[in-house]
Amino acid sequence: MLAIGCDHGGFELKSEIMKHLKERGIEYKDFGCYGTDSVDYPEYGKKVAHAVADGECERGILICGTGIGISIAANKVKGVRAALCTDCFMAQATREHNDANILALGGRVVGAGLALKIVDTFLDTEFSNDERHIRRINQIEE
Repeated sequence: MLAIGCDHGGFELKSEIMKHLKERGIEYKDFGCYGTDSVDYPEYGKKVAHAVADGECERGILICGTGIGISIAANKVKGVRAALCTDCFMAQATREHNDANILALGGRVVGAGLALKIVDTFLDTEFSNDERHIRRINQIEE
């Protein structure tokens, strides 16, 4: 199960991503927001982060206008490694090296076509399990 959430700046992109996930047969839980009226991104970032950290969902996707604020909010939750990605290489590297469990995107930064490729890369890339990456993740978690 995938957790997904956004603020008003990410609502349109979230809708595109949810259609794409459905086409791929990937189950998700939508934590909001549900429209383009102004809302506070930390609320939604934390909802998705807690769902991932508590094991309700395996991974998450968060979207705000830039992806910056919502990723900062999510990273306040212990056990979350949210990574803001603007291209497929970043999505691949953060999964392989950081075992990132939440992808953050900027709805006003990346177009839908690229965003869907980034989502696919993030979801389809496994953690490398290399000792050096495990060691570094443990240092983050301390």
